[in-house]
Amino acid sequence: MSIHDKLARLEELRRAAEEGGGIERLQTQHDRGKLSARERLDLLMDEGSFVEMDRFVTHRSSDFGLADKKILGDGVVTGYGTIHGRLVYAFSQDFTVFGGSLSEAHAEKIVKLQDMAVKNGAPLVGLNDSGGARIQEGVASLGGYADIFLRNTLASGVIPQISVILGPCAGGAVYSPAITDFVYMVRGTSYMFVTGPNVVKAVTHEDIDMEGLGGADVHSAKSGVAHFACDSEPECLAAVRELLLYLPQNNTEISPALESSDAHDRQDEKLLEVVPDNPNKPYDMHNVIKHVVDDGAFLEVHERFAQNILVGFARLGGRAVGIVGNQPSSLAGVLDIDSSDKGARFVRFCDCFNIPLVVFEDVPGFLPGVAQEHGGIIRHGAKLLYAFAEATVPKVTVITRKAYGGAYDVMSSKHIRGDVNLAWPQAEIAVMGPKGAVEVLFRKEIASAEDPQAVTDARMEEYREKFAHPYIAAARGYVDDVIDPRETRPRLINALDMLQNKRDENPTRKHGNIPL
Repeated sequence: MSIHDKLARLEELRRAAEEGGGIERLQTQHDRGKLSARERLDLLMDEGSFVEMDRFVTHRSSDFGLADKKILGDGVVTGYGTIHGRLVYAFSQDFTVFGGSLSEAHAEKIVKLQDMAVKNGAPLVGLNDSGGARIQEGVASLGGYADIFLRNTLASGVIPQISVILGPCAGGAVYSPAITDFVYMVRGTSYMFVTGPNVVKAVTHEDIDMEGLGGADVHSAKSGVAHFACDSEPECLAAVRELLLYLPQNNTEISPALESSDAHDRQDEKLLEVVPDNPNKPYDMHNVIKHVVDDGAFLEVHERFAQNILVGFARLGGRAVGIVGNQPSSLAGVLDIDSSDKGARFVRFCDCFNIPLVVFEDVPGFLPGVAQEHGGIIRHGAKLLYAFAEATVPKVTVITRKAYGGAYDVMSSKHIRGDVNLAWPQAEIAVMGPKGAVEVLFRKEIASAEDPQAVTDARMEEYREKFAHPYIAAARGYVDDVIDPRETRPRLINALDMLQNKRDENPTRKHGNIPL
């Protein structure tokens, strides 16, 4: 056979690999509003940059009629390319091939890619669309999942790992995305659950469909499993590309800086109007963030989950930062179980990957109540405290209004190694709010007064003058400066410039024992 015949044979095999499970199954995929494995990679990667690996791999099973059904690639496309010109590894499961089910060979392709990503220090993106373990391969398939889980764990905090759910993801398969850093889902076509609706109905007698049990809205708003929910696959893959703009390649690098036309010394008059004069009136912390960060751009993470705390990425002076902010317009910005988990996870991600943290604080305390106490608010709240205390990246905090009780300590206070802590003039830093404090301190006086309300109001005013302001904290150095709100952007950029060579270390240890 001549070289030309061999090249023709190679081209024939390449075309066969690209056809996956065949034209009919691909059409079925499209009819469901889903793209093919390769179409997804084309949208994710820079044009023409994707290099496929292991396209000729096939399964090894001869059981239950599989011996004569070998398809090149075995249900997953793996390889590498660039996103915004930077190296990224990716795999894309092909639902047209055995329902994207995971076999031993399928798993080995993913494992090989994971090892290469860690070795070369580049992000890994997994496009998941699979019916789960390939039943015909039994324990070999289960072992393949475990091999993937192990590498997810070892790569955690070393390279960014992003999971994109573009179809079913059920049973043991869900635990790989759960270990990764960010999970994307698409409404109407992607699902995640440990056990499906039929099993749930048989065991618990609850009647629910796949969307209601494990759809994108459920996991992005209720469970917190998904960080982002999108309306279509192209929108979802574009969102992944946007996220990667803020992230470094690995834990030894920093995020790329971008040029910004937004002046570093810009002062925004609108910041004087954001916080109401009435300390009990809510406002939207988004309005603080957008008037401070570069061009008002804020990539919010977990937008619909635990909305009493905001987390996400922005830029200050062209430099990527992680934003954590209490949200007074939701539950008055209190910390509860879910918001503590959400904040702690984000803080630890930023610390893993050398992304400075900027905190906008307006927190009246932890949410009281039997449900919170019995649900473990002590344990969950300690996660956020632990995360901030453990973090060694630059940490800058701005107290915009309330900073009460233990929540003051938790939100990156100076006492847990906050580097620069600033306060606006209306900040109230105290053990508790005026009303609660007065009711404790002057309970007998109020009870015996002819006009209890008048005594309460007078004592509250006295408390505000003595305690509910930032100057006692500033006098002790717990707050580095009280600033004009309009100066927030230039002061934050200045602080981050000063901290860019910060060196901080934790004690030598195998790892800490965060209160999970």
